[in-house]
Amino acid sequence: MPLNFQRGQQKEEPEINLVPMIDVLLVILIFLMITTTYSKFSELEINLPEAAAEKQEDRPNEIQVGVDAQGNYSINKKPVVAASAEALAEELKRAAGGRPDPVIVINADAKATHQSVIRVMEGARSAGYPHITFTVLQSAS
Repeated sequence: MPLNFQRGQQKEEPEINLVPMIDVLLVILIFLMITTTYSKFSELEINLPEAAAEKQEDRPNEIQVGVDAQGNYSINKKPVVAASAEALAEELKRAAGGRPDPVIVINADAKATHQSVIRVMEGARSAGYPHITFTVLQSAS
């Protein structure tokens, strides 16, 4: 008669090893974090700065470009009809009158579109005038 040594012992339940599953989930999580793009530009609140510097003296070699809220342009206080950067470049060259390397001063309305200001900057670049500056409202401090 064979002896049964297992009579009083309980069989152990098999355990599921969670370590490989956690490793796989961690790799998937890292992959998702790396491939996800985050757009934070829509969440930014931008407060534009005010200038507190002294008024700069008039320079003889500058071209004043005005941009109103509707996107209309004026060069040296003369209205200009320009719908593209190339047309603005031609008008800037005409306003420079052969003067070398004029400074383009952009007087943009606070409600002017970003595109209209960029169009002036692109026109200045096309005309070969790299020196651009902006006028701002002086803060009352």
